Amino acid sequence: MISYQTSKRILKKGIIKIKSESILSINSLNRVASSNIYSKFNYPSGDNAAFDGYAISSNDTKNINKNKSKAFKIIGSIAAGKKPFKKRIKKFEAVEIMTGGIIPNGFDTIIPIEQINFYPNNKTRKFILIDRKISKYNHIRFAGSDYKKNELIIKKNTIILPNQILALKTLGIKNINVKKKINILFFSTGNEISNGDTIPNWKVRNSNSHYIKNLNENFLFNFKNGGILRDNDEKVFKLKIRKMLNSKTDIIVTSGAVSAGKYDFIPNVIKTFRLSNYFKSVAIRPGKPVLFAKFKGKQKAIFGLPGNPMSSAACFRFFVYPYISSLLNLSDERPIQAVLKNNFVKKKNFTRFAKSKISTTKNGKIEVEILKGQESFRIKSFIKSNIWTLLPAGKTKFKKGEIVDCFFSNYSNQSLI
Repeated sequence: MISYQTSKRILKKGIIKIKSESILSINSLNRVASSNIYSKFNYPSGDNAAFDGYAISSNDTKNINKNKSKAFKIIGSIAAGKKPFKKRIKKFEAVEIMTGGIIPNGFDTIIPIEQINFYPNNKTRKFILIDRKISKYNHIRFAGSDYKKNELIIKKNTIILPNQILALKTLGIKNINVKKKINILFFSTGNEISNGDTIPNWKVRNSNSHYIKNLNENFLFNFKNGGILRDNDEKVFKLKIRKMLNSKTDIIVTSGAVSAGKYDFIPNVIKTFRLSNYFKSVAIRPGKPVLFAKFKGKQKAIFGLPGNPMSSAACFRFFVYPYISSLLNLSDERPIQAVLKNNFVKKKNFTRFAKSKISTTKNGKIEVEILKGQESFRIKSFIKSNIWTLLPAGKTKFKKGEIVDCFFSNYSNQSLI
C-alpha cells in the first residue's frame, strides 16, 4: 500500500499523449485550448459612439461660452451598422449618431442626447445649440481600445467557458485548436450488478456508470459504457483490453473487482499486459483498493476503482480527474480553503475524503461541515453534500475552527483559478 502523495506522483509520471484538433469556436464549451488564440482584428473595429447623441468637432467650440452660444447645423444621422459617413465636414456642423455608430472623419467628440438643445424647436430639429466649450474625445469608443489586432485573447491550456466563446465570436474567431476530448471506456463488474429498477435484495443497481457518465461535460471526457463484466469474465475482459489498445479509447475505467476477494479478477488480468507506472492499494478512505497502470508502448491507461458507489465516486474525483487534467496540460487544482465547523477524527496514516457541506456566513466567511454518515455505503450523506473535504495523512484529530482543503464533488476547482 502506498500513500496518496506517492500515488499522485506516479500518476504525473504515467501520462499519455492527447492530440489536438480544430473545431468551431461556437462548439468549444469546456474544451481546452491547445494553442494561444490571438485577435485577428481591432475591437472595436472603428471609432464609434458610446452614447446616443450628436457628433461635432471640439475645435469649433473653443470660443463658445454662455454669453456666446452657437448653432451647429444638423447634416445627417448615423445608426449603428450603417456605412461610415463620407461627407466633407464643414465648420459648425453636427451629425446625429446612435450608440455604436461609426464617427465620421472631422468629428472628435459626442454630446449625449440628454444634453442637447434644438433650434428652432424640439420638433423641428435643424440645429443644435451649444453654449460651452466641449472637450475632445467625449463618449468615444476608439478602434482597438479593447483588443488590438494580434493581441492575445485566450492562453494555451485554458478551459473555454461561455464568456470566452462570446469573446471569440465577437472577435471573428471561427475555428480554434483544442485538445481532443479523452475517450473513457467504462465497465461495471460483478454478478450482483443489475440494470433493473426492481431487483431482489441480493442484487445491486448499476449506479456507478450513470454517475460517471453524467460527469463527462464537467470533467472534459467522452464516456462509453462497455457494460457489465461478470465474476468469471476474465477472458472477456482480456479481449476487451486487447481491442481497446487498438482503438480510439484512451482510458479504461472499471468499477469493482479490484480488491483481494475470490472474484476480484481485474488486477490479475491487468498484470498479463506490459505495464508501467503501476500501483494498487492506496492509504485512503474511501477507496483503498484503487488501481492504476499505463500500458507500455501504447498511449493508453487503466484505472480500477472500487465497486462501492462512494469509493468509486471519490476515486474518480481524486485520481481519474487529476489524471485527465494532467493529460490536458491544465494547471493543478487549488483547494478551496474553509473553516471547519465541527470536530472530526480519522485514522492517522490514511488520507480521508470526507463528504461535506460548504457554506458562507453573513460576513462572507467560508465554512465547511463534515457530515454524519461517512461510511462508504451511505449515499444519504452524499446527497446532502456539495463538496469533499480532503484530510491529509499524518494527523488523527481535526478540530472545529481549523482551516481545511475542499474540492467540489461534481465540478473542477479549475473554474475558480
